[in-house]
Amino acid sequence: MTKADIIERIHERVGFSKKEASEVVESVFEVMKNRLEDGDTVKLSGFGKFVINDKVPRKGRNPQSGEEIVITGRRVLSFKPSQVLKKTINSAWR
Repeated sequence: MTKADIIERIHERVGFSKKEASEVVESVFEVMKNRLEDGDTVKLSGFGKFVINDKVPRKGRNPQSGEEIVITGRRVLSFKPSQVLKKTINSAWR
């Protein structure tokens, strides 16, 4: 599913024009993106949680040369699905 698919579904189900649906979707993603950039957690009840984790710098090894290197610290985004979403996905699969 793409962003365009989401916009099309909102257009069909809610009755917004495609432009209005696009503005809603863009606004939701913009709010989520801004909160994640600030390091906050975005929790969507019944769907899941987007979490930013900080990775500290660590020693690693270049697999081609075997040379020891320092892997720089960074922020990573992870998604943890809610129990409701997990249950829905598993019931639809069987």
